[in-house]
Amino acid sequence: MHRQIRIFAAVLLCATPLAASADTTEERLTRGDSVIRSLNNGETQPTLERMREEFPFLAEATEAYALGDVWSRPGLDNRTRQLAAVAAFAAIGERVFMKVHAGYALNIGVTEEELKEIVYMVTVPAGFPKAIAASQTLSELFAERREGQQ
Repeated sequence: MHRQIRIFAAVLLCATPLAASADTTEERLTRGDSVIRSLNNGETQPTLERMREEFPFLAEATEAYALGDVWSRPGLDNRTRQLAAVAAFAAIGERVFMKVHAGYALNIGVTEEELKEIVYMVTVPAGFPKAIAASQTLSELFAERREGQQ
């Protein structure tokens, strides 16, 4: 039994990404902040900042891990990451996060037409109800951005 636990612990240690284990939390938070600002026109993310007030651990974990470790990995550019995030959130029906990431996608040059294509693609793996909800979310986002430009 103890041997199995040691083997399991060794496997877990080997599975830990080097960047996450080698960098300090502060370095990971700095990378996460940089990711947010690069996607959000140099601004912080309001939802993350509100979360930081009441749920500081969750905000720090989001910024350090999701953004500092995962989002800042090499291998995909921001455009591809945003399209993947929009598609994933649309497919699981997570409209709030989908809207945030669709906004980031628009900020970095993805077009409205490309985001609409993502919604059409969602019909295949997730079905029409999820795609229709995603289309409503995009319509809201597009309208808000147009109003903001006036």
